[in-house]
Amino acid sequence: MKALFPVFCRPLGYLVMAIALMLPLLMALLGKVTDANLLFYKECSKLLMMMGALMIIFALTPGENAKTVEVRNRAVRNAMYLTVLFIFIGMFWRVLKGDLQSVDTSSFLIFLILNVLCLEFGIKKSKVEELFKRKK
Repeated sequence: MKALFPVFCRPLGYLVMAIALMLPLLMALLGKVTDANLLFYKECSKLLMMMGALMIIFALTPGENAKTVEVRNRAVRNAMYLTVLFIFIGMFWRVLKGDLQSVDTSSFLIFLILNVLCLEFGIKKSKVEELFKRKK
C-alpha cells in the first residue's frame, strides 16, 4: 500500500496521539470531566488516537522505496493477526469470567496501534538489515 500523506505527518501523528493520551487526564485534573460528559471525552480521545495512528501508518518515510511499501503491507497483515488474537483472548476471558456486561468497542483502535508498532518495528528492522548488508 502506498503512502498517502507527506513526511511531516509522521511526527504530527505521534503528537496527535500524545495529545489524545494527555487530554483526558488534563481535563480530569482541571475538573472538566463529569459523569455527563465522560463518554464524550472517552470517544474523542479514541478518535484522536485513531487519526494519529492513521497519519503515522499512511505517511511517507524519509527515503521511501519499494522495501518500505513491502514493510507497510507486512505490518498491516501482522497487525490483523495480532488484533484477532487479542480480541479472541479478550472474548475468551469474558466468557471464563461470565461477564455479560462489558463489550470491547475499541478493536479498530487496537488494530491501528498494533499496526503502528509493527510498521515501526519493520522499518527499523529493514534499516538495520540494510546497514549490515553494506558492511559485508
